[in-house]
Amino acid sequence: MNKIIIWCLPAFFLCLQFCHTSTKVAPSPNGIEYMPEYKNWQVIQVEHRTDNKTMRIIYGNPIAVDAIRSKHTHPWPDGAILAKAVFDAAVDSTGMYTPGAFQQVMFMVKDSQQYMLTLGWGWARWKGADLKPYGRNATFTNECTSCHRPQKNKDYVFTDPKLIF
Repeated sequence: MNKIIIWCLPAFFLCLQFCHTSTKVAPSPNGIEYMPEYKNWQVIQVEHRTDNKTMRIIYGNPIAVDAIRSKHTHPWPDGAILAKAVFDAAVDSTGMYTPGAFQQVMFMVKDSQQYMLTLGWGWARWKGADLKPYGRNATFTNECTSCHRPQKNKDYVFTDPKLIF
């Protein structure tokens, strides 16, 4: 029994060193927390932008997915969250576009009361592999609302949601 414990200890400590990656990601300047669970949400769209050579995978939380299924996205319900992971568009040896290096992840959090001054959405972005929050202060959201304002008739969402799976 003691031999088994002694043999397992190095593996245990190695696992602690590499498996315990609970580094806290700083919140967005407007207080929105990073949500790593977005990677487990439903994919609702994939986009390839040739203008800036990126690929984007758009995820929806369960509330957003229910809204898509029931066709209630104009407006989106409070509690819906969309996450957009952006990657460089890489071209493989066969000419196929695939996601390359990670660039950033962005979130839109629907809460018509809390985010009344920002079109009913909370905006957040983390850039780079180290997930550095974007913006010096909460006014960074002016960039978001300016860009999304032309999509007013789609509740300020560019993505045409489709349940991929």
